[in-house]
Amino acid sequence: MSPREVLALCRQREIQAIDLRFTDFCGSMRHFTIPVRQLTEESFEHGFSFDGSSMPGWQAIHESDMQVVPESQTCFVDPFMKSTVALLCNVRDPVTHQTYPRDPRNIARKAEAWLQSTGIADRVQLAVESEFFVFDSVRFDQCEQHGFYYLDSGEGQWNRGQSVRGGGSAIRHREGYLALSPQDGFQDLRTEILMQLEDSGIRTERQHHEVASGGQCEIALQADSLVRICDSTQRLKYIVRNTAQRHGRTATFMPKPIWNDNGSGMHLGLSLFQGDQCLFSGSGYGGLSETAMYAIGGILKHAPALLAFCCPTTNSYR
Repeated sequence: MSPREVLALCRQREIQAIDLRFTDFCGSMRHFTIPVRQLTEESFEHGFSFDGSSMPGWQAIHESDMQVVPESQTCFVDPFMKSTVALLCNVRDPVTHQTYPRDPRNIARKAEAWLQSTGIADRVQLAVESEFFVFDSVRFDQCEQHGFYYLDSGEGQWNRGQSVRGGGSAIRHREGYLALSPQDGFQDLRTEILMQLEDSGIRTERQHHEVASGGQCEIALQADSLVRICDSTQRLKYIVRNTAQRHGRTATFMPKPIWNDNGSGMHLGLSLFQGDQCLFSGSGYGGLSETAMYAIGGILKHAPALLAFCCPTTNSYR
């Protein structure tokens, strides 16, 4: 979608506000909203200002001015905000107009460009499977004299002894994978999320219940380029959390919220392409090419270093 098409969409749908979003240094989405009249074709080149010193790990107070530059291709009508179009943005220096080196989206763009420069492949395709929990109740506190957290789900196997109408269909411990209703109590919620993703332009692969009881779910996205799959994953988390909130529930991507049960993760399917040729397909073991073997070996060899970037903390995935 071009800048002109974004403006046409705003007129057609009678949009009143534009939500500008970017990813901070820690991987969380940030945003601010402007009236639609401020968005012009020039905005997609000139950008909008914000205070970079208030972002953890970014600018000092004396060099706080920064800019977000919206990407027209990321446009979608936000289903959770009134009459609002959302746009993902790149972050840049307002003086030099150089891309900001600590902007995760810019880092992904540079990685794609570097891959092309090597001549090894002209593009990478990534498929994402995101796991998460949906809880009916979440409480936690840390005070001078006590600390606790409490999670609950009507689907949790720990609630099998509760006196509830229509009980007896709880998922047994670690037997939730591909469960069917009535054991699967989140089918309609996941389908609603799936449709919201599709309506926003994201191609999905499937949705299903995951191994753990207590509302563990998975939604898989179809393979896409590095930057686009990162954009889609951020949107997936946004839609999952807000859809759960709309139903009075809480969704979390925390890796291990329930003790002694399966945790949540994000599985990646990786392929390299030269034109239409998949460079991982070959005649070797498992139908793999030598390039695929080198790729697997490289990931195994550099796993500790990769973790420093991909999962530096226990709750990075959250």
